[in-house]
Amino acid sequence: MAIWIILAVVVLFAMWFITTYNGFVKLGVGCDEAFSTMDVYLKKRFDLIPNLVETVKGYAAHESETLQAVTAARSAVGNSSTTAEKLENENILSGTLRSLFAVAEAYPDLKANTNFIELMEQLKSVENDIASARKYYNAVVKKYNVKCRVFPSSIIARMFGYESKPMFEVSAAAERENVKVDFGTNK
Repeated sequence: MAIWIILAVVVLFAMWFITTYNGFVKLGVGCDEAFSTMDVYLKKRFDLIPNLVETVKGYAAHESETLQAVTAARSAVGNSSTTAEKLENENILSGTLRSLFAVAEAYPDLKANTNFIELMEQLKSVENDIASARKYYNAVVKKYNVKCRVFPSSIIARMFGYESKPMFEVSAAAERENVKVDFGTNK
């Protein structure tokens, strides 16, 4: 009788172990898929930025500091090597784009330009897609991170090197700051 009990405990433990391990694999793949989906939209935005900058350049040539900041932020995103670094650089890029939009507000001719309007509509659509993809990514990462941290699955996580993944968070300070644009007397 004792052998059957021990055998049942061993079988239950093995089933739990396999189920927990497979859960990590599924959640890890889900996180990768969610990031890839978000990355598609981030790439679309990445590709729209040069056209937007060139359009603004024609109307606001003296706003070179803002245009250079957008270009530099875009380059930083392109040179990101890790997921965490890419997410951080995407937040910086979002901030510089807000500055670009503020510059555009001061130029009525630019705001009336059909090319600019079309680019802004495309960017608005992509930004909405990014927001949705960010929510999905963060939801999947949350499930994964919880599984990495709760007992007893945290034991399996440590055994097989499963570590928490970064959330796609927007810098709270940057989001709450007003965009400051100084047009001085260069107009």
